Amino acid sequence: MATFSEAQAQTSDSAHWVGTWAAAPIGMDNSKGPIGTADFTIREIVHTSLAGNIARVVFTNEMGTTPLTLAGAQAAVSAGGNEIVAGSSRALTFNGKSSVTIPAGAKVFSDSFSMSLPFGSNLAISLYIPKQPIPNVTEHSFGNQSNFIAPGNMVDAKNLSNTVETDSWHFLSAVEVQAVPESAAIVTFGDSITDGAFSTRSSNLRWPDDLARRLQTDTNTKTLSVLNEGIGGNRILHDETNSVAVPSALKRFDRDVLSQAGVKYLILLEGINDIGIATRPNNPMDPVSADDLIFGLTQMIERAHAHGIKVYLGTIMPDEGLGFYYSEAGESERQAVNQWIRTTKLPDGVIDFDKAMRDPADPKRLLPAYDRDHIHPNDTGHKAMAEAIDLNTLHE
Repeated sequence: MATFSEAQAQTSDSAHWVGTWAAAPIGMDNSKGPIGTADFTIREIVHTSLAGNIARVVFTNEMGTTPLTLAGAQAAVSAGGNEIVAGSSRALTFNGKSSVTIPAGAKVFSDSFSMSLPFGSNLAISLYIPKQPIPNVTEHSFGNQSNFIAPGNMVDAKNLSNTVETDSWHFLSAVEVQAVPESAAIVTFGDSITDGAFSTRSSNLRWPDDLARRLQTDTNTKTLSVLNEGIGGNRILHDETNSVAVPSALKRFDRDVLSQAGVKYLILLEGINDIGIATRPNNPMDPVSADDLIFGLTQMIERAHAHGIKVYLGTIMPDEGLGFYYSEAGESERQAVNQWIRTTKLPDGVIDFDKAMRDPADPKRLLPAYDRDHIHPNDTGHKAMAEAIDLNTLHE
């Protein structure tokens, strides 16, 4: 564990921090618990996309309405499941202290710590959450990663007991590493397709994971990380507030793109949920036009460019066969937005996910070999999405 003086030295002005893993927070009603109703340990598994030997962890209470106390935290190498590798653990500190209270709406960085984190390693982050009022939990839901909640303070335990499994990352938004100056991050920003919905659980087979593995095969891109900032149900122009607080892409853009450590590139794939909800056969709502969506995409491109970030815009993939979403009106709108994406000169490049993923015999549908449920790709489809990206555009 780094001492306070070591941590100060490691976080000097000369340090170049780059995100190696990230997840976008949303808010979840926790008025009935269980977190906060008793002492709990949460052990969460994250997968690195850039190697490093000095790291720090970003904890979040950004969607919380009350202060959140973390009474202990630890990072260790995952041994699979909820087990950690013996001797690998590092106690996390905050200005040298073992506990921290995060104000409502805020996030905090741990002190830096020394740990060998190769590319593609699994890191277990353990939090001790003592009993306290937590009416709203900040988490990334439906992450397709097995994480674990156990009673009491078990932060230091090699194995947790009496666990409940969850696929959400709670109070955790990023892991960053100190990297060589030429290192940088690619943010993949989108909805459940980017988030990896229905890819094989705990296997890191989302298309951003596949992209990260591809980057390691090219000498020119080995210093790039991939940060997955997808959120299920996300829309460009409207929040989702039925059961969770999911901010619109425009609302969360600064938090989830511009604030990421070392971000240099953005891959933007959004719009299918705006279209689907606005034009679905039953109970359409929040109407949007192709021009409305183009305006939203333009805003995000310009905001990224203002911060020196290159933007690669993805075409919207087909969804015919998804009966509660698909309509001819929606298909017409999708085609109009895609036509603009393919012809506009505003982004730095276009990734034609639609062309790569559609069925040539029925272009309104996903290719059956890539199709999970007529809107989300299966594991093979995620790989095909990653392979549609020209790595030559991701280095200078």
